[in-house]
Amino acid sequence: MNAGAPRLDPDRDLVAYLCAEYGIDERLPLYAGGLGVLAGDYLKSAADLGVPLVAVGLLYREGYFRQRLDTHGQQHAESDCFDPAAQGLAPVQSALGQELRVSVPLADHVLQLKVWRAAVGEVPLFLLDSACAENLAQDRRITARLYGGDHDARLLQEIVLGIGGVRALRALGLQPTVWHLNEGHAALASLERIRELVANGLSFGTSLEVIAANTVFTTHTPLPAGHDVFNHRQIRHWLGDYLGSLHATERKLLALGADGAGAHRFSMTALALRASRFHNAVSRVHRDVAARMEAHVWPRVPAEENPVRFVANAVHLPTFLTPEWAACFDERRPGWSKRALTEEDCAWIAEMSDPEFDGIRLAAKRRLLSELRVRLAEQHGRNGLPAEIAARALMLLDPARGKPLVMCFARRFATYKRATLLLSDPSRLASLLHQDERPVLLVFAGKAHPHDDGGQQLLRTLHEHSLRPEFLGRLVVVEGYDLALARALVQGSDVWLNSPEYPLEASGTSGMKAAVNGGVNLSILDGWWADACDGSNGIGIIPRTDIADRGARDALEAGLMVDALERCVVPIYFQDRAGWRRMSRRAMQTLIPRYGGARMLEDYVRDFYAPAARHGQRLRERHCRNAVEFKRWKKMIQESGEGVRPEITGREPLRVRVRLNGLAAKEIDVELRGPEGTRRLALQEETRDGADYVLPGTAPAAGAIRVVPVHPLLAHPYDLGFLAVVEFA
Repeated sequence: MNAGAPRLDPDRDLVAYLCAEYGIDERLPLYAGGLGVLAGDYLKSAADLGVPLVAVGLLYREGYFRQRLDTHGQQHAESDCFDPAAQGLAPVQSALGQELRVSVPLADHVLQLKVWRAAVGEVPLFLLDSACAENLAQDRRITARLYGGDHDARLLQEIVLGIGGVRALRALGLQPTVWHLNEGHAALASLERIRELVANGLSFGTSLEVIAANTVFTTHTPLPAGHDVFNHRQIRHWLGDYLGSLHATERKLLALGADGAGAHRFSMTALALRASRFHNAVSRVHRDVAARMEAHVWPRVPAEENPVRFVANAVHLPTFLTPEWAACFDERRPGWSKRALTEEDCAWIAEMSDPEFDGIRLAAKRRLLSELRVRLAEQHGRNGLPAEIAARALMLLDPARGKPLVMCFARRFATYKRATLLLSDPSRLASLLHQDERPVLLVFAGKAHPHDDGGQQLLRTLHEHSLRPEFLGRLVVVEGYDLALARALVQGSDVWLNSPEYPLEASGTSGMKAAVNGGVNLSILDGWWADACDGSNGIGIIPRTDIADRGARDALEAGLMVDALERCVVPIYFQDRAGWRRMSRRAMQTLIPRYGGARMLEDYVRDFYAPAARHGQRLRERHCRNAVEFKRWKKMIQESGEGVRPEITGREPLRVRVRLNGLAAKEIDVELRGPEGTRRLALQEETRDGADYVLPGTAPAAGAIRVVPVHPLLAHPYDLGFLAVVEFA
């Protein structure tokens, strides 16, 4: 991190990171997909950099689910209970030497939670567990399974994570200076922090300002399924008397979760946004999507200018780099895993000999082929596939028989990811794959949510094609996707495929993991790849957003992907080894520095954590008097702002007269929004009736005048929106 960049003070600051899932290790089944694996990488990167951070999650004794595919390709979700103590987790002890318990309200009774501790380097991860003997039988299962049960079960888990998470940290004597809500699942933590301040005498509104000031909220997906929405009846029932402890009207409380899509909806994303002052998406494309989705929170601000920003996701390099690549870094760049890397740090990749580079890539591919052979042999044997067909299905998986071009599609099987897109023209794909002189292996892996019929149908379709004569042995579908299989795939694949429906791929970290190992991405330009692809480090397919019909768009984009395979990927791989090697090297050189986890943590510390810590401190100064006065000022702005009126009184130079309606001129800014961006108008004079502002220099022919409230305790200039706007031409 740059010497002058904002930092956290390890003696004073502590970040509390709350998330519903963590992909730390395949032996801890506490993750479902990208969100959890990202959170696991996040903690590892924080530990590498020494960021003062503590994490909170839930202990799912049955994990997510273990996937098995039957002879028809039907997914079966199986669960295995695991022993947390056997995996190195330890129950937290109280000061009296007993197992620590924290309680949370649940309808008309209290739920007891046990707290387990896991260590991710120097970062502690505390996991809340409802399987306590003191609880009712049905309550012991609240934390049993990740994303299991019905809609009420999801809300109960979020009560445990949010309210229970805050109470667990308090019971441990921890006082975070920054709170990071990683997705809306943890949004109820904000209500609990408000309750604490209300109990100490602050009003609800002032308490909201205090807790929001040092809260960071990250949203990870544009999909509705990733934004939990409950109805008011559920909120009233399960939170019960707890709502009364917040000392606010029910109308005011429920308004925090309003998302503009229905009168009785309570959105956890909306709550998280209103109870935070620092908000981010996870890629540049996703920022634009999220800003439009959440524009209802700032209805008077154009989506492109509202307070949603972005930090590009990244991956933990020591976890996903092959051992050989990690050893190269150890030799050439000692200490590389404890800092953000630069392109200069990766310059040696271009200088290493071709045999050494090819040898590392080939070793990873052979490990992948061996792993796939073992897994698929067991899968086919269990399903009773005839021996002759099974042998043909495994023919390209024998590392001794040749070196096929290995293309992988591996991720969560949500329908928008379009796993079957390449099958839009089966005969064309079969022709591409079925060339003995240029052997190509297409590997699919991934889980569909047990309630996602569409995702499960994608698996069945792929499985059915994998057994057709024209695809047998060339297209394989492997069950049991987990972190172990994911590592083998991203390390050993030659080509990483991704075909999301634009703009629904918020990030896509699996492609990053392949790229940092020298894999070449072939993907729709969405999520991270829209920023990462430069034409030399992989292949990008421009999404055809000009086509409204989904079927026609799918067919065209499928054709573009197969075109790229036929005309670029396969010919270069088999006929131009130097060209392929050059693209593989470029992927590593350009993308390791940009998508390593240390860079991501530095971005969060510089742009979110350090500012949030200082902003929260300012609101709490003078025993929260700053927050009291700030809340009073906001109320005045809301009451007086409707009467603020700008009027253009001259054009050469541009002059604007603003009726202040009781506000002081220092409490507003006047901006000119024109073709070249936004400029501030200078105050010329102030009278009792208003103030005059003038634009130094030449005014544009057309634009808009915006009156914006200003205060030193605003986290973002447009947090309160515009008081008035007048356009001119």
